[in-house]
Amino acid sequence: MPTLPWTAPNPATPGTSAIVMASRFEVRSLSDVPRFFARSMTVWRQLRRSPGALGGSLIARPLRRTFYTLSAWESREALDAFAAAEPHRSVMRGLRGTMRESTFTFWQTPVEQLPITWADAHGRLDAQRTAGTVGGGGDTAGTR
Repeated sequence: MPTLPWTAPNPATPGTSAIVMASRFEVRSLSDVPRFFARSMTVWRQLRRSPGALGGSLIARPLRRTFYTLSAWESREALDAFAAAEPHRSVMRGLRGTMRESTFTFWQTPVEQLPITWADAHGRLDAQRTAGTVGGGGDTAGTR
C-alpha cells in the first residue's frame, strides 16, 4: 500500500480553521491503475506548490484499484482555485472515463488539529458512502 505522507507546503495561521477534503477514487480495471497513479503524481506536485494548501497525503491501493486523497486548505476558495487550475482540471477531466466510483467529503477543523489522521478521513468517507448521497450542499458532497 504506497502512501505519500502528509506534506505541509504552506504554514497554517494559528487560531484559524482549515477546510479539509478527503476523497476515494476507484478505477474500473487494473489496467487503469498505472495511468491514474501517474496522473495523481502530477496533481500531487501541483498541491505542493499551491497557495493556500496546508497539507496533503495520498494512499494508493493498486490491487484494489482504489486511491485516497486527503488535503487541508486555508479556505474553500483556495481549494476551489486548486481544483480549477491546471493540471488538476485536465487530469480529472481526462480520468472520468476510467472511474468506477468517486466519493468526496469536506469538513472544517482547527489548524491545530492538522495533520488529519487517515483513520478520521476513512471514517468520514465510509459514512459518506453509506449515506449514498449524491451532490449535496453544506459540508459534504457524496458519491458520484
